[in-house]
Amino acid sequence: MTAPSAGLTASSSGLAASSSDLTASSSGTTAAGLWDRLTGLQEAPELWLVVVTAAVALALVAPHPVWRISRNAVTIAHEGGHGLIAVLTRRRLEGIRLHSDTSGLTISRGRPTGIGMILTAAAGYTAPPLLGLGGAALLAAHRITLLLWVATALLLVMLVMIRNAYGALTMVLTGGGFVLVSWLAPADVQAIFAYGAVWFLLMGGVRPVFELQAKRRHGGAPDSDADQLGRLTHLHPVVWLIMFHVVSLCCLIGGGRWLLGL
Repeated sequence: MTAPSAGLTASSSGLAASSSDLTASSSGTTAAGLWDRLTGLQEAPELWLVVVTAAVALALVAPHPVWRISRNAVTIAHEGGHGLIAVLTRRRLEGIRLHSDTSGLTISRGRPTGIGMILTAAAGYTAPPLLGLGGAALLAAHRITLLLWVATALLLVMLVMIRNAYGALTMVLTGGGFVLVSWLAPADVQAIFAYGAVWFLLMGGVRPVFELQAKRRHGGAPDSDADQLGRLTHLHPVVWLIMFHVVSLCCLIGGGRWLLGL
């Protein structure tokens, strides 16, 4: 009886090894599938749908009552821009706060002057339109999935640096939306969502600069990014306002042409 038992044990061991190989093979196929999905090309929606997504984005930016809510998304990009450049210029990022009035605050530690501080201060108003321009470039290259996954990753990283409850809630809702669309929505819905998000960043990057200009005209916002940059560079804040206008409008024009295939 001893010999047959040993043979059965050896056979079971061989079956287990075979099962393990099958699992490893399946895992490798899944990883390869994810990579192909990330780096693959996706079809762009019809031109009329691209125009519709632009109209929806405009409807989220133009009316003031709607803008009071949708502006939260622009604030995420604005403060995220401050935070990203602070890290890239080797400043110590302490945290980011997002407020219910759509304002925000990014705290970083380092030299109070110098190129790092200047770039960090300049990154806020330029971040939404530049992100929109980058998104338009990816969509023009038919990289819809890559765009959605990169956006999701950036939102998750930013969530770690949020330091208040409202900011965390805003990030979870925004990031959750991207996760759901990226993983569960069909390809055509992903395309429409991606185009709408990019249009929104391009258009939503323009309005805050005009709002800042209006506030400064009436003596408000003495510590705005433009005023801080004025003190850091000894240039009049209007110079920085003009720069913000140029960046946002050029990104809207250039990104819009890419999205429309012009």
